[in-house]
Amino acid sequence: MASVKVFGSPMSAEVARVLMCLFEKDVEFQLIRVDAYRGPKRMPQYLKLQPLGEALTFEDGSLTLSESRGILRHISHKYAMQGNPDLIGTGALERASIEQWLQTEAQSFDEPSAQMVYSLAFLPPAMPQKLNNGDGDGSNGTGAVVNASAKRVTAAGAAKEEEMRKLFEKSQRELEKLLDIYEQRLEEAEYLAGDKFTIADLSHLPNADRLAADPRSRLMFQRRKNVSRWWDKVSQREAWAYVKSLQRPPTSIGAGAGAGADAAQNQQQPRTVEARDGSSNSHNYQRDQYADASDGGSNYQRNQSGEHSDYQQSRTGDARY
Repeated sequence: MASVKVFGSPMSAEVARVLMCLFEKDVEFQLIRVDAYRGPKRMPQYLKLQPLGEALTFEDGSLTLSESRGILRHISHKYAMQGNPDLIGTGALERASIEQWLQTEAQSFDEPSAQMVYSLAFLPPAMPQKLNNGDGDGSNGTGAVVNASAKRVTAAGAAKEEEMRKLFEKSQRELEKLLDIYEQRLEEAEYLAGDKFTIADLSHLPNADRLAADPRSRLMFQRRKNVSRWWDKVSQREAWAYVKSLQRPPTSIGAGAGAGADAAQNQQQPRTVEARDGSSNSHNYQRDQYADASDGGSNYQRNQSGEHSDYQQSRTGDARY
């Protein structure tokens, strides 16, 4: 059983960073999904491990950490001789540059990008400038009288949307300024800290991926030539595809065993190498079934063939909180 354990949801940006780093470094680990929204029946067990109830807990033997960027540093240093050797750099100068851009992400990119992702969840797809709330005379613009309670609901919804619009615009202004700096930096280098992909780039992936996927925010990346080129490269890394394959809604509790098996087959991550017929050492990355009734922890390990890109999932008896 893997000595490295990750407690949390892959949907969390903090957890996604750590999973990405583990895949890049070929570190065998166990993912134990913790859903803070499952209610009090699940929380007490996890709170023994994480008293503050934070979104992420990382265990490596006797070491326990909960801050994602500190975990990236730990993984990159401890497992320096396996997987991607470039994540933390090799010399003092390289590591100083990586640390500078990692701090830039933490201090200047993380908060506005997270706020923008949050606001987009409340804003309409077309993002109209103003809602049409009628003529102010108790009608809805067609002469029909609007029910008072419905009018209050509409007003509350309009107020929330306006609040989110202001948050979006504020966050966008901050990110636009920062991405202008990135554009200049990426004129000089392939990646933020130099000519190699490092944890400085990796740390941006969770929030940037959601912004780049949304038509209301992706233009921030697309209209900057160097940022767009950088984003295309970092977002297409195979390890990030593995992380995204774990970011999915729960499977229905009522699904039968046969249905679950079919879902597992249909949800396999497409690969460039064909699977071996009848072999458990498939060249497909197997996605674990996120079922509430009996799902255990998921153990991720390198394929027995030793190939860098092949991961295999096995069941464990660990409880999912």
